[in-house]
Amino acid sequence: LQRINTDTFTNPVGLMENICGVTRHLREKILAAGGDPARETLNVIPTLSGATCHLDAEGGAWRAYDFVEDTICLQQVGSEADFRTVAETLGKFQNQLADYPASTLHETIARFHDTPNRYANFEKALAADALGRAKDIAPEVAFIHAREKDCHVLLDLLAAGEIPLRVTHNDTKINNVLIDAATGKGICVIDLDTVMPGLSAYDFGDAVRFGASSAAEDETDLSKVFLRLDMYRAYLEGYLDACGHALTENEINVLPLGAKIITIELGMRFLKDYLDGDVYFKIDRPTQNLDRCRAQLRLAANMEAQWPQMQQILRETASSCCWT
Repeated sequence: LQRINTDTFTNPVGLMENICGVTRHLREKILAAGGDPARETLNVIPTLSGATCHLDAEGGAWRAYDFVEDTICLQQVGSEADFRTVAETLGKFQNQLADYPASTLHETIARFHDTPNRYANFEKALAADALGRAKDIAPEVAFIHAREKDCHVLLDLLAAGEIPLRVTHNDTKINNVLIDAATGKGICVIDLDTVMPGLSAYDFGDAVRFGASSAAEDETDLSKVFLRLDMYRAYLEGYLDACGHALTENEINVLPLGAKIITIELGMRFLKDYLDGDVYFKIDRPTQNLDRCRAQLRLAANMEAQWPQMQQILRETASSCCWT
């Protein structure tokens, strides 16, 4: 039983319509493949009146799922095998939803991965400089400004019809995959509140940003922050094995770009929140959002430094499982 965060998700009924539509589609695919839909997707328990959620007198929204027994969630990547398992599960999720009409879904958080809009919002916060913090962040601002064009690339490709709109999860952290406690196999993708129309490159990129980084998201020693190419390869292999045949060649080609752009996007979001006075992301210390920003921008810079290797790994992996 969960209370939906209606501060973030202002249309809980639309959110639940998304989840019920997507999980219904997943159940059909799982049954057709001889799987177990009770364990391999979330199952919404309707209210006594048949509604997908209950709206209480105070404006709260409540929903219930069947609990998936005997599973674990990984909080950090322990090995290449673990990360490949996560990639396979998220890739399977993408594959199963490849024929779902993405445009029919509600946008549960408006313009969530609209990177140009995130850039514009960052610029507004920088100009306002509500707490006088802009004077201390010149290197970070210069880094972001130098990559303004990068922020437009993926959505420009979408607008030009060169990559398709997909049903995407939009929060592909490793702990949003349930793993069977007995077999160690990934079985179910959870936390579907942000499932909405999006780009496969962003889902891929956010998982790589989180799981293939060498350090914590708020690491203050930037010398410890870099992209682990072994983890990047492991995720790419698992992901493309599971859904590569369902993606277009252009989509596959921009997967590394998705990792770089989503990392810059999150860095901008952390820095905007620092400028605004830390009103969105919870902090445990005064400069935590600035530290988070710096770690993300350092990770993006390291991706750029390793770009030839990232591209070579993509070619090798895609050639073996998608382009043969």
